[in-house]
Formats: sequence, C-alpha cells, structure tokens
Amino acid sequence: MNYRIGKCVHAPKAFSPLASAVHVALATALLTTGSIAVAQDRNTSPTAEAATLDTVSVLGSRTKPRTVSSSAVPIDIISGDEFRNQGATDALDQLKVLVPSFNVSTIPIDDAASLVRPANLRGLPPDNTLLLINGKRFHRAAVITFLGHGLSDGAQGPDLSAFPSLALEQVEVLRDGAAAQYGSDAIAGVINFGLKKLREGGSAEVFTGKYYEGDGLTTQYSAQIGLPLTERGFATLTAEWRKADDTSRSVQRDDAGAAAAAGYPGVGDPAQVWGSPKVDDDLKLVYNLGLSTDTVDFYLFGNYAKRDVDGGFYYRDPTARSGVYSNDGGDTLLVGNLTGAGACPTIALRDGAGNLLPYSGVSGAVAALPANCYTFLSSLPGGFTPRFGGSLEDTSVVAGAKGTWDEWYWDVSGSWGRNDIDFVIYNTVNASLGPNQPAGLSFRPGGNTQTEKNLNVDVSRDITTTFSSQPLRLAMGAEWREESFTISPGDGPSTAIGPLTDQGFALGSNGFNGFSARTAGTFDRRNWAAYADLEAQLTERFLLAGALRYEDYDSFGSTTIGKLTARFDFTPNFALRGAVNTGFRAPTPGQANISQISTVFGGTALEDIATLPPTDPIAQLKGARPLTPEESTNISLGAVWTDGDWLVTVDGYQIKVEDRIALSTSFAVTPEERAALVAGGNPEAASISQVTYFGNAFDTTTTGVDLVTSYRSDHFGGTTTYSLAANWNRTEVDRYDTDFIDAARVYKLEESLPKTKGYFSINHQRQIFHANLRLNYYGSWYEDHLDSGVISAADGGLPIHAGSALLVDADVGWNFDSGLYFSVGAQNLFDRVPSKNPWAGVAGAEYPVHSPYGFNGGFYYARVGWKF
Repeated sequence: MNYRIGKCVHAPKAFSPLASAVHVALATALLTTGSIAVAQDRNTSPTAEAATLDTVSVLGSRTKPRTVSSSAVPIDIISGDEFRNQGATDALDQLKVLVPSFNVSTIPIDDAASLVRPANLRGLPPDNTLLLINGKRFHRAAVITFLGHGLSDGAQGPDLSAFPSLALEQVEVLRDGAAAQYGSDAIAGVINFGLKKLREGGSAEVFTGKYYEGDGLTTQYSAQIGLPLTERGFATLTAEWRKADDTSRSVQRDDAGAAAAAGYPGVGDPAQVWGSPKVDDDLKLVYNLGLSTDTVDFYLFGNYAKRDVDGGFYYRDPTARSGVYSNDGGDTLLVGNLTGAGACPTIALRDGAGNLLPYSGVSGAVAALPANCYTFLSSLPGGFTPRFGGSLEDTSVVAGAKGTWDEWYWDVSGSWGRNDIDFVIYNTVNASLGPNQPAGLSFRPGGNTQTEKNLNVDVSRDITTTFSSQPLRLAMGAEWREESFTISPGDGPSTAIGPLTDQGFALGSNGFNGFSARTAGTFDRRNWAAYADLEAQLTERFLLAGALRYEDYDSFGSTTIGKLTARFDFTPNFALRGAVNTGFRAPTPGQANISQISTVFGGTALEDIATLPPTDPIAQLKGARPLTPEESTNISLGAVWTDGDWLVTVDGYQIKVEDRIALSTSFAVTPEERAALVAGGNPEAASISQVTYFGNAFDTTTTGVDLVTSYRSDHFGGTTTYSLAANWNRTEVDRYDTDFIDAARVYKLEESLPKTKGYFSINHQRQIFHANLRLNYYGSWYEDHLDSGVISAADGGLPIHAGSALLVDADVGWNFDSGLYFSVGAQNLFDRVPSKNPWAGVAGAEYPVHSPYGFNGGFYYARVGWKF
C-alpha cells in the first residue's frame, strides 16, 4: 500500500495509532506530526499515490483517527484549498465564513484587541478554545482583551492570524469540550491547523483586492516549496508577506463639528476614524520537517511571524477633554502654572447658556496668558486623535521523536512558543508634562510577552480482548508546562508623572499609559498533568470511549476531569452519538498580574480606567479576590446520516461554565480614595477616575444546535457539491455578583452575538474550471455602542438592535495543466453593510462597530499563481 505525503488516510491495521505529545496521539497521523508519512509502508516512496477513503480527523480521540462521518463527536474539516480560496486573507476571517459557530468582528478602536482580535467559538470567550498546530498545543497571544464588547472582556486567547493559509493541509474544528483530553482551555472546542508535508514541488502566488469604497487595498505574496530530506524525509517551507491599508467608515462627530463651527482650527473631518487598522510588513514563515529511520520517526515544525498594526483612537475635543483641555465639563479652559509664580487667569469656553464661545475670543485670551501659564489649546487648538498600534512577533518550535517498543507506541516531544508585542502610541500627549512633550508626540508604552514551554511523553497500544473482535485502544501520557507573562516598562514620557499632575492634568501617554517600572516584571506558573484515554468498539455497532485527566498547578492546586463518549450505529447509514465531559480553564499569569491604564468612552465623556490585578491594593479596595479556575460541564447529543453522496449531521449541546473569569464593571474612585492611594505609594492613581479588575463572578449556560449537510452530484456537467451548515446558539447568565458586573454587562453577554448563523454553498468543478457561490446568513444581534454600560437610551445608553443579514460570496477560476491558476471573486458581492448607526454623531461611527459581518462592505479580489 502506498500513501502520498500530505494526504490524510486510514492507518493500516498493521500499524496502530500512537498518542502524540500534548494532544492527538498517533503514530499514523499524517496530519498531526512532522514525521514523513508514518502510515505508509516503509519500503515505498513517500511521494507515491494514496488510495484514500475519506477525509480523516485526528481530533476527538487520543487514539484512532476517524472520518467525519464515523466520529463520535462533531468535527468540521476544511481543506487547505477551501480555507484559502476566498477574499479574506486573515485566518480569523477565513474561519468566520466557514464555521457557523465561530464569530469575530473588525474591532476598530478597542486598545490591544485591535491588534489581536478576539474570536468566539460557540459563544464563549477566545481563551475557551484551544489551538493546535499539527496536533500540538500552540501558545496564547500576549494581548489581553481589555475592551472585548462584554463577551471577550479580559480574555487572553491565541493569535490565529500568525499562520499563512498556504501552509495548511486542512483545518479541523472539534465542536465539543475536550479539556480531559487536551488540557486547559478546551471548553468550547479545539481548532487544529494541519501543515502540509511536501518533499517536492511547490507553488507561488500573488493576491490583491480592495473594498468597493476604494480603500483597504490588500496585497499578498505567498510561496511554498517541498524538498527531500534524505531519501526518507521531507522539508516543507512556506512564506507569506501581506500588506493591508486601513479603511474608514466614519462621519463627523457632533462635538468636532461644533468646534469647527466655532472657528477652532485644525479640526479633522472626520476627526475620528472608524475602520480596519493598517497592517504593514505582515510576514509569516512556517517550516515542517520529517525524517524516518527504520525504528524512529523524527519531526520538527514551527513558525515565525511579525506584523505592524496602526489604528485609531478616540478624538480629544479641545473644548471638553478632561485632564487635557478642561476639568469642569468644558465650561472653562484647563490652564497650568509652570512656575508657580503668579496666578493664571480663568478662560471661559462657553457662555452662560452652555454654547461654545467663538475661538477668536478664546484664542485672544490664550495669547494674553502670562509666560508661566500654559494650555494645550495653544499647541493643539483643534484637539487631537491618538494613533495606537504595535509591532507583534510570534515564534514557535516543536521537536519530537516517535516509534515502537514491543507492542507499545511512544511519542516524546518538546515545544517552545513566544508571542511578543511592543506598543506604540503617537499624536498624543502626556498632559502632566505640559509643553515638554517627546519629539513627534510619540510614546513607547512598553509591551507584553507570553512564553510557553511544554514537555510531553505519550504512549499507546492495542489490547486484544475476548469480548470484541476489535482491540481496546489505550493511550496514556504526561505533560509538563511552564507559562510566563512579561510586562515590559514603557519609556519615560509614557509613564511620567509630570509637574502639572497635581493641577489636574492627566499623567502618562494619553489613551494608553505606559507600563510603569513598579508594575513591570515576569510572572510565571508551572503545572504537570497525566491522562489516560481508553476506547472500545464493544460491538460492531457500539463504540464507547472514556478519558481521565489529572492536572496540578503550582499557583492554585489540582483538578481532575473526565469525558465519556459513545456512538451507536443503528444501520450502516444512521448513528447516534453523544458525550459528557467536565473541563476547566486556568487563569493565565497575565490575567492575574496585568496592570494597565486605558481611556474609554464613559457614556458621555472619555475616562481613564485602570485595569488592575486582583492583588493590587486599589482593586482589593473594591472587592478583588485571588483568581480561581473556571469549571465546565459539557453535554452533547447528535445524529449522523449518510447515504451515498449525502452526509447530514445534527448535534445539540449544552455548556455550563462556573466562575467565569472576566473583567469587572468599572468602579468609581473617590477623591479621598485617590489621595489615600497616592499617599500609600500608588502615584499612578493621581489621574484614575475608574478601576476594574479580573475576577470569578458569574456562571453561564450556553445551549445550541449545529447542522452540517453536504451532497455531491454530477450537476452542470461536472462535480457539484452543495453544503449547508448552520448554528443556533444562546447563552444565559445563571448567576452573577451584582458587585462585580451589572445588568448591562449581562445583557451584552446574552445578546451581542447573533443566535443564528449559517451558510449555503455551491462548489462546481469541471475540468480546469471551478466556481463557488456561498450565501452567508447572520441573525439579529445587539451592540452596546461605545460600551456605554446602560441598556436603555432613556437612561443614557446607546443601544443598537440590528437585524439579520444575508451576504453573498462568489469566486470563479481556472487551474491549467501547466500549473498556472488564477481566480477572481468578491466577498460580500452585493455590498451589504449594517443599518446606519443611530448614535453616529456621538463618536463618528457611521455603522455599528461590532457587526458580526463587519462594516466595510463588499471586497473584490484576484489571485494568480503557479504550482510546480
């Protein structure tokens, strides 16, 4: 039997599967390891043709891989070509349209969340989904989502954008709790990126596209090559470089328009930009190497990625911004005394009726100020809009070996991963420094680094029994992990507590304060785990599997969790399947130790809010307690029906999560508390008006149904595949601490995502021609615009209840025998955008900013490449 490298095949019965290091345990897994075709006969060429029966998934079991139709748990399998051949170039957006239970939005102005966007599987936070690469645990990102529109607030998930789609053989999404098999974070499910394994040939490709509005030009260059690594090995190298211009879907803010009408010079139109941030020098490198000997298979794979991201922040109104221009709501100008010699006069900004005074009169009073008096209206009379971004780097390496010993199969591996981000904010000020601002009004607020190390030993074997013709399949393993989170201090100007602080001027880089040396440092945690997974085909129709995992953390103790899975095939065409499992998610060192001051919209004005670790004295003053793990119970029941070219699966699920970790509601800091905190050695408290912290404070129940169907036909003179996939999902908050979160936050948790999402696609292939048509449906959803924190408009909130939407994607192309291929297409063909934002004048967003299908509109593109 011959097997081609890069194909997913059934393992020959003579070579049973092996449990891989942290996750999927297979000696036969072409998908999961960097080993060269370990399922192949060792005397055959690794480039020989494969006789495949169906697409195989390595998820869902730590033992034998299975096809989707024979799996005991729901799994989406997306080929690399399907994943890549669409208008989106970011892995998050590519997954969004292919997996109905996966949601991600644009995130235009949400601090670090605009750099690593949070994504939600089955309505749960991004750190409730585990990411694997070739079946091995991938490290999480260094970005903690301070502003996540309620659902993702405080989450620290992985950066899926670090991988080029050209490197992927297939993508598997396990839509079931799997913490007992894979460890912490796998509450909502698991996503596995399987890398290609080529020892010859390759491809090169150019992609370009832009939005119908004429902005967001995206250019991407990709290349891949497969090389022989001796006669029994391979090395597959993939590179991608991308650049994406920013977009703007903005209108003029009411306050900016009023300032311009009053004659204030230099007010931008629009003063504030809502759109996708600019992404530059987005470089991604992936390597996947394997080498087989007569007794051992060696594998090595990893990645390097970097990108620069530049986005916008809120506009600072020159007639009202607290801590910079005015501290009494905009009635009078904030004027600082630089020397203390002589009092500074009061300058009115509004008349007795609250109307802005003409700038001509105000500027005259500013020009007449004594030399020792300073106001930012003299240097920035039109206000200013900070620009925020950063440089991200992501690196990982996994190395291992596997083989056989007697009847046992073993796999030993080690991995190291690091995600690093250095923030930058410019076109802003540290108001407490007065006129002594850094060159270019540019600040380096510091950065965060997430580093993870893993060591794994896994073994498996088949055990012959007398009660079944099929052997018991046993997998066992142990894992050691070390995780650290580093906070790097910002430069001097970004953290400075300047001489004007005690006069009411805000300290630190306005919009995103630098990390102070006092709160910087490295915070780590270690844990070890042991698991056992047993699978039994009790009869020809009945499959039963169980998993048990013990995990011990040096920071908060140990936990034991388990999973029971069953499948019964009533006929060769129809089966029922189900699973019950418990799970957990450990609080990250970042969540337990991060400290950051951000500027957010507080309903009517901008406010400086400090996000503090629960051990901070300010947070403890407001009721913070040490973090404990989240605990979950997941129940699923589904049906599978196959008949020739038909496949239909329906799976219902219920996920209960207790003690969910998230950011609290912001708490006001009184002047007396502020003074006491400063006196107690917390100088950054001088300009804090609100504080928030991480805590365990609410329980949720998420209930849903997944429907996946496909039908393959010979319609239209070729091979035509029809696919329908839909998800219905609802989250309810069962319990919450009213001192931690409020009703507005609960409403966002329950209503912000569409309860129904799905797609219907038609894929047609005829000789060298192919065509794809996909209809994407998004149900109604809710947005608390600008996170005002109030549900009702009558109470000062900015609620948006958006309706459902149907978007159409289309793509046509040709693949020639010479290897040349090209395609053209459009994502959101008919330029569907959300309804206009009823609160557009408040902050200048033309559309709701958290739309599940974005707000940029239609995108057209072209792709040309060559396979050799």
